[in-house]
Amino acid sequence: MRLGRLRVGEILVLIGALGVLFAFTLDWYQNAERSFDAFDTFGPAVVLLLLSAIVALILVVTTVTERSTALPVAAAVWSTVLGLVAVIAAIVRLLERPHGATSLCAGAWVAMAGALLIVVGSWESMRDERTGLYQPAAPEPRKLST
Repeated sequence: MRLGRLRVGEILVLIGALGVLFAFTLDWYQNAERSFDAFDTFGPAVVLLLLSAIVALILVVTTVTERSTALPVAAAVWSTVLGLVAVIAAIVRLLERPHGATSLCAGAWVAMAGALLIVVGSWESMRDERTGLYQPAAPEPRKLST
């Protein structure tokens, strides 16, 4: 495990994923009677945001722990795709007002910012092709039979 493998993209992804997870502890909506968090208004958008955060954390973990670039690259692709879906889900959550809510609270905005950071960080992770962070493969030479 080498933390030195983390690049700017993975750090942005980590911040975004932690932001989305932190947003689930905050209130998202408010009406005259009470405040609602993400789980009070549970729906597909919340699931997509949570899934995006989990895949983003998988990207960070595979980048730090894997010996080759195969799994981190695959995780970056999935993180980018699910991050885009999460941004759309976060926009929907910003525009809708469930349970007669009259105003948005900090949780919805933090989730949107986290989803955006996941997309930007995942894209940057795919874009950054520095291979010096991983040791080159050194296979045993094959013996030729004559």
